[in-house]
Amino acid sequence: MVSCGLIREGADSAVLALAEAYGLPLWESWPADADSALFWQEGALVLCRRGEKGVVGVDFAGGASAHRRKFGGGAGQPVARAIGVKGDYRPRILDATAGQGRDAFVLASLGCSVTLVERHPVAAALLADGLARAAVSDDDAVRAIAARMTLVHRDALGFLQEAAGRGERWDVVFLDPMFPEPDKRAKVKKEMAAFQTLIGGDRDADALLIPARHVAGKRVVVKRPKLAPFLAGAQPSFQYPGESTRFDAYLPLGV
Repeated sequence: MVSCGLIREGADSAVLALAEAYGLPLWESWPADADSALFWQEGALVLCRRGEKGVVGVDFAGGASAHRRKFGGGAGQPVARAIGVKGDYRPRILDATAGQGRDAFVLASLGCSVTLVERHPVAAALLADGLARAAVSDDDAVRAIAARMTLVHRDALGFLQEAAGRGERWDVVFLDPMFPEPDKRAKVKKEMAAFQTLIGGDRDADALLIPARHVAGKRVVVKRPKLAPFLAGAQPSFQYPGESTRFDAYLPLGV
């Protein structure tokens, strides 16, 4: 059930089409019983939570994404090392829990092709809007990065199981599931906490590991808070530790 809708006012035809594509209610005004709503604000789709000043949107052309692309450390970043980016090797990646697409964008900016799977309609709509704006950016590099990113609005578990059944493969499967328990989430800004509350935790995250290992040609990489338990309780084949997060890597199955 979608508990968030799009306010029509100011939205153009492309944004209204996003609402239809992702099954989002269209509201003339913000209902009193709805905690969150999507608005078209300064040329971008944003998520607002009642009573909060901050908003959440996906901006691949500017802001934090642009800064990380220019000054984040390139292939030396932890996520890039965990994925296996080195030399001329640029793996095909399946990001099965895409969220806001931040890591996917970093990997695409390094030359990887990335398929982003996101099941929640609000997160998928925000991603789709961010990708659409990046695709027509004035920056040639941003347009090229967006062209390497493909969004799929699907449940990750079903997508992985079907892909495994078809014998489909990606070099690397990347998983970054959200914890369902609020006390186990990393401290975040209020607007990001609102996003996480709306999207909810990935309660089926443990079930993703085995099918992910069946569609991975090289490895599955799981991003976790530093002190979090292993996904599905499975000891990783190797790890890439960080200050606040770590990357657990698993070898493929049945390849």
